[in-house]
Amino acid sequence: MLLNMKIEMPTPSTMHAPGTVLLISCYELGHRPAGLTRPLRALEAAGFAPDVIDIAVEPLDVEKVARARFIGISVPMHTALRLGVHLLHRIRETNPDVSICMYGLYATLNAEYLLSQGVDFCLGSEASTQLVELVESFVKEELPEAYRDGLPIGKLPSLEVYAQFEDKDEVRTVGYTETTHGCKHLCTHCPIPPVYKGKFFAVNKETVLDEIQEQVIEGATHITFGDPDFLNGPMHGLRILRAMHEMYPNLTFDFTAKVEHILKHRKHFPEFAQLGCRFVISAVESLSDTVLTILEKHHTRVDVETALDIVHGAGIALRPTWVPFTPWTTLDDYLEILQFVDTHRLIYHVDPVQYAVRLLIPPGSYLLNRSETQALSLTLDEAAFSYAWVHPDVRMDELHKTVNTLVENDARSGVDTLETFYRIWTLAADMHGSRHTPLGFRSKEAHQPAPRITEAWFC
Repeated sequence: MLLNMKIEMPTPSTMHAPGTVLLISCYELGHRPAGLTRPLRALEAAGFAPDVIDIAVEPLDVEKVARARFIGISVPMHTALRLGVHLLHRIRETNPDVSICMYGLYATLNAEYLLSQGVDFCLGSEASTQLVELVESFVKEELPEAYRDGLPIGKLPSLEVYAQFEDKDEVRTVGYTETTHGCKHLCTHCPIPPVYKGKFFAVNKETVLDEIQEQVIEGATHITFGDPDFLNGPMHGLRILRAMHEMYPNLTFDFTAKVEHILKHRKHFPEFAQLGCRFVISAVESLSDTVLTILEKHHTRVDVETALDIVHGAGIALRPTWVPFTPWTTLDDYLEILQFVDTHRLIYHVDPVQYAVRLLIPPGSYLLNRSETQALSLTLDEAAFSYAWVHPDVRMDELHKTVNTLVENDARSGVDTLETFYRIWTLAADMHGSRHTPLGFRSKEAHQPAPRITEAWFC
């Protein structure tokens, strides 16, 4: 979506001057943001000289904001969007006349609200080409090629300031790339289907390898592949992994894949391990058949156990993610998740924040088409970019608040993940009325540390 409001077009020389175009990222899961890197390269290739700021790891530079005539704000996720709207007002105070574009998945989903708040343009996830076209539309005539020579490249923050790979005593610097955009699946709680409508697009192999090479030169020794599902196009991904391994045999990596795809492409996991895969993230979300049906995940608890066997059998760690608070999740369901994690010795495979995740229902969500959702009393909170819901069991909303506070306090105090896990279990068991809190496998020896990225997962 692209909407132009009242804009006074800057002059050509202004638009090509260094820093006239400014790209800002708000948050991208602790890694160097693809929402900066790809648009930056595309704008540079078109003869512009953008500056960049990543407010997740550096302060907002008001001098850069004041100098800019066009600012693009990357909002690929809910947390980034909320930060971006707060940032929007700060930018307007500093530079009232600047043209502001929000781009990314959540810009598309919330375009109507964002435009009402003073954003001038909203672009979707495939923003690089559209950003170039938009900035070029401000230019009234082509500049001599000589003017474009020697323009400085926008300097991205060092990889060292982002989250690191960690496994026992091993620490690696993390780079980030994506081999595909979109997803061919239609999980109802995911923000991707309303935008991509079940389609995905492969990123050129050489583009991905060039991004990896640039980051290896900067010191990256581990690569996170941030595709919504790396196995949407498994052979495309494998070709990239094989070429990457040939270039950099000691480079390790992680990726995200559906439980369904792990089962379907199980034959590739020994090769993934040989090529350097250290862990796989999979959106398990729930073990409840009711919840999994509503979310249209197309897997079962038995499938999750099979996926664990496949991934762990290849010598790779599986890191499941969860959405334990939904309007349909019971207290028994919540306790089942904890029992499952404990039984399968997965405590260090799950960041504690996962036990506090509450279902978001953004505007346009496919969940709104489900009869189970339509039966709820939903209220759209435009400022929060989601529909508010109340659980029919008041204990679940109370448990969510309590667990959320506990996780935040324990993270701030540096409490071990194992201790936090059993505190959560105690809270849930007490609320359930269980006579005894399960003892579980409480020793660290029973739950060996698992490889991870040091930034906890947030949506």
